[in-house]
Amino acid sequence: MVLSEIIIERIHKEGPLSFHDFMEMALYYPKLGYYNSEQNKIGANGDFYTSANLSVSFGAMLGRQIEEMWLALEKKPFQIIEYGAGTGLLCHDILDYLKNNIPLYNDLSYAIIEKSESMRAIEKKHLLEKVCWYDTIEEIPEINGCVLSNELLDNFAVHQVIMEEVLKEVFVDYKNGFIEVLKPAKKELIDYFEKLNIKLPLGFRTEINLEAISWLKSISNRLRKGYIITIDYGGLSTELYQNHRSSGTLLCYNKHQKNDNPYQYIGSQDITSHTNFSALNLWGSEYGFESCGFLDQTTFLLGLGIKEYLRNTIMNPDINSQSTIHETYINQGLLMSMGMKFKVLIQQKGALKIPLSGFKYMNSTAKFTS
Repeated sequence: MVLSEIIIERIHKEGPLSFHDFMEMALYYPKLGYYNSEQNKIGANGDFYTSANLSVSFGAMLGRQIEEMWLALEKKPFQIIEYGAGTGLLCHDILDYLKNNIPLYNDLSYAIIEKSESMRAIEKKHLLEKVCWYDTIEEIPEINGCVLSNELLDNFAVHQVIMEEVLKEVFVDYKNGFIEVLKPAKKELIDYFEKLNIKLPLGFRTEINLEAISWLKSISNRLRKGYIITIDYGGLSTELYQNHRSSGTLLCYNKHQKNDNPYQYIGSQDITSHTNFSALNLWGSEYGFESCGFLDQTTFLLGLGIKEYLRNTIMNPDINSQSTIHETYINQGLLMSMGMKFKVLIQQKGALKIPLSGFKYMNSTAKFTS
């Protein structure tokens, strides 16, 4: 049975599904959901690129930032926890960079939290040391180090809502095709906007990522001292609830083509929505985290010295292939242009308050809007 038929069967048995439950099945249903299937997802033969696919410099710069975090944690044994490592390229590049810091590397452990069996199998092919795998962060003892996610939260299943006379939640029914029906939103969804001090205009449609809040809470229960690095599509509340976003931010990716119809190619296309970094900051503060900085990925990488790193790479006598040098320039350009679309948030708990180089060029007037 194909996944769309399984979803239709569930609707017939239980009635309309919340969009959240539909999206959860479309992305994560065992064997058939997009992220649990064996199809290529990342790269030229997949549906999208990540920054790690374009240049090893991305992982190297994150390695530089992690070195500073290690210093702030007084050079004690350090753990990196990466959620949803994709093909494992970012992990590989971070570890490859940190090998140059022998005291850090010797006391380093790297854990990948990966729900997808097919992605875990790909990762294990070339991550041969320092790495272990877990299903949830709850399996990991108390953490001293850094929790990292790159393009993770945009793939959490979201609730979709529309503001009518009261806030309504989108449900998915089936009548000769998938259709949407509206029901009064539950209190948890109403409270989300009240806490963020957001009043949606009449007719405004958007997403609520309650799973991102639960994710932060689960990290707070395990992270004793350290940092959270969150890299993703998205913005602050002031950006996400402007009039031009009145149809929401949900997008689907299939063979590098974007569309806004989640009810086609079910199980064969990625479904994403923008991350609300104001919400991460607000709920993070409730769970004991303090913001270290927030800006776009390009400015973050510039602060860490990516131009100098690229220049030194090109000048390296071990690189003698013109095609390799050309490819390095092309990938670097793509990485930097993509970086304007991505945002970086770092939060910390219990670490020494030192400035992080990634935020060297952060506008001092930039503030979170809750």
